[in-house]
Amino acid sequence: MEFVLNESGVRTSLPYGLLEISGNEDDGFRPYQLMVASIAGCSASVFRKILNKQQVDLDDFTLTAEVERNAEEANRIEKIRLHYVVKGRHLDDDKLYKNLAVARKNCSMIRSVEKSILIEESLESIELSR
Repeated sequence: MEFVLNESGVRTSLPYGLLEISGNEDDGFRPYQLMVASIAGCSASVFRKILNKQQVDLDDFTLTAEVERNAEEANRIEKIRLHYVVKGRHLDDDKLYKNLAVARKNCSMIRSVEKSILIEESLESIELSR
């Protein structure tokens, strides 16, 4: 990857498009947003892939991320809480949590930061009627 410095941050061109990165949210994505998005995106993608392989009947799948930062240490990310909401039929919470644990072990982004950022995961399942 090649990054070009500009007046408000840095820019890179990727196959999917142009990525503007800046400490100022008006000029691009903030670095911490990209880090949290990478962790959440990786985790959700791996979890969804596992659920699809197990043919879990999902109608909806959402994820929220709450971030705690330490202002005294350059706004370092200290903790990320990932909360999954899974809606579907015939959901088994124990199986969902086991699959989430497997996803965590196979998410390269979580594995890359787990010794420096506390990642907490929670799950809510909503059973839908036919």
